Amino acid sequence: MHDMTDPPSLAQTSWLREMRLQAVLTLLGWRGGEARVAGGAVRNALLKVPVADVDIATNLPPDEVMDRCRAAGFGVHPTGIEHGTVTVVNQHMPFEVTTLRSDVATDGRRATVVFTDDWQADAARRDFTMNAMYCDANGKVYDYTNGYADILKRRVRFVGDPERRIREDYLRILRFFRFHAHYGAGAVDADGLAACTSLRHGIEDLSAERIRQELLKLLVAPRAGETLKVMAEAKILHHVLDFVPEWEVVDRLPEDAILRLAALARSTEGLQDGLRLSNEQTKRLMALREAPEVTPELTTSERRRLLYDLGERTFIDAVNMSRARAEGKQDDLAWKVLAVTSKYWSIPQFPLTGRDLQGVGLEPGPAMGETLRALEDWWIASDFNPTRDQLLARAQMRK
Repeated sequence: MHDMTDPPSLAQTSWLREMRLQAVLTLLGWRGGEARVAGGAVRNALLKVPVADVDIATNLPPDEVMDRCRAAGFGVHPTGIEHGTVTVVNQHMPFEVTTLRSDVATDGRRATVVFTDDWQADAARRDFTMNAMYCDANGKVYDYTNGYADILKRRVRFVGDPERRIREDYLRILRFFRFHAHYGAGAVDADGLAACTSLRHGIEDLSAERIRQELLKLLVAPRAGETLKVMAEAKILHHVLDFVPEWEVVDRLPEDAILRLAALARSTEGLQDGLRLSNEQTKRLMALREAPEVTPELTTSERRRLLYDLGERTFIDAVNMSRARAEGKQDDLAWKVLAVTSKYWSIPQFPLTGRDLQGVGLEPGPAMGETLRALEDWWIASDFNPTRDQLLARAQMRK
């Protein structure tokens, strides 16, 4: 069943040849030590997508890692020392260095680990085969779980028994779909899907913060819409969010998590608490919910008025949402022109204040507020053309 294809060397990749990384690998690989890049960087390099963070695995215990790195003058921060993780900083470049581990006991959220010098045991406790590969300083890739074959097929597959992996941490259900949406091709791995489906109730025990992080990462993936649909059909998405099945709309929207969440969520009520969204994210969702539908049929003055009312951010969000929900061609030039309204027309500032009205003899109070609003309405209706002097003249007439 498993096709054994040897992974290519990563010796020529620019990220691996980075001097600061090489210095840390060399230091940890000295005198009986062994250090390899682990996980995401190796996966991304083999998938030929950009490498962001570089994590390192080593057979050295955490205190030995800290002693060596301090002696070499690197910054050392025991960020996850109970799990064997130390953050090492070499000339402003951080690396998470983690001692090889094997699991002893798990409760679905946290594993009890023992340190080991067994690379195979460390690979066996990782989540997916494509995340369980290592690469040494010379670019040689070590693949203990046949992850490279899965990378070639772009298949996200659990390491070992999927149910056991999920019981170790139920967040892996959401990670399974997130990785599929980002890196997968074809159908979701059947064994993984079956395990996620049968253990889906475990999602209820996860913190809102962890769920939010995974959901927002999934939402920006190229295959978000179709993956969310699979999650909904398996009754998994129901444990994450009260949703409407707008899969095509999600896929037509730009890869923007909050925009796509607005299309997916049945209501914004309770979303801030349910997912621990920031005030900024919640404000954006609410503004988008209240924004009207827009269309390229709007006249120039209607566009300006809407842009003035909504502000640039909400206007562009409303254009994107209306465009994604509209039938017909998505790349229509008319929509693009509508979206860039704010590029060639700057939102003007209303030129009058209460102090100006006091200057022409109006008393402060509710009547002044009404006058100010009426003058602003007239200014907007006149396509923002009246000057401050014209507005003041009109105020005196009203008086």
